[in-house]
Amino acid sequence: MIARRDFIMGGAGAAAAALAYQLKPHHKLNLLGHRKMADIVPVSFGVWSSQGENSLVTPATEGKLAARLYNEIVSRIYTQAETGEQIMMLIAYGDTQSDLLQLHRPEACYPAVGFHLASAQTAAIPLSPHAVIPGRRVLAELEDRHERIVYWTRVGEFLPATSNDQRKAQLKTAMQGFVPDGALFRFSSLRPDPSAFDVLDGFIAGLVLAVAPTNRPPLVGSALASEVGV
Repeated sequence: MIARRDFIMGGAGAAAAALAYQLKPHHKLNLLGHRKMADIVPVSFGVWSSQGENSLVTPATEGKLAARLYNEIVSRIYTQAETGEQIMMLIAYGDTQSDLLQLHRPEACYPAVGFHLASAQTAAIPLSPHAVIPGRRVLAELEDRHERIVYWTRVGEFLPATSNDQRKAQLKTAMQGFVPDGALFRFSSLRPDPSAFDVLDGFIAGLVLAVAPTNRPPLVGSALASEVGV
């Protein structure tokens, strides 16, 4: 005969297992769908046009781990023909963000290849008078190379500005029963003065607005995409 204590403990274990199953994400939340980042982000817009990639710090330096983290990496250098100003862009997209697979921020990958982080802080990247992207500004230095970086990340519908926010976004999405996709959008300049950050902000706004409205959610989430409008 099964003892009452064993029955209660067994019932509690079954309830815990059922709860764990309910809390485990069972569906994908994928804002990119069957599209490619390389296709929806324009190779040229306004006064800027891209010339491929050169001397970018990329997730490829992470080797086999990068192949597991990212399904697509888009790296380009955009040049303003009139002035010769250049801006480096890297987009790293992964269709699965979890405890084991999550976006690597510049604060981690730049020091990994020898850069010193002179500064790193949160920043509001303006898209319009009423819409901003919560992002980060970073100054990375390696010998005589001073790279000013503006970036943001998207995890599902969230735009986490810090690593802690990123973990919270993953948890919230998981509690809703979804495994989110995610992307890191990084833009940098070698302009040797702080005005580079203003140039980067203007470039980012121009780029996002040059993307077709229906294609903006994979970049900035559905809510912010709707705020930016046409």
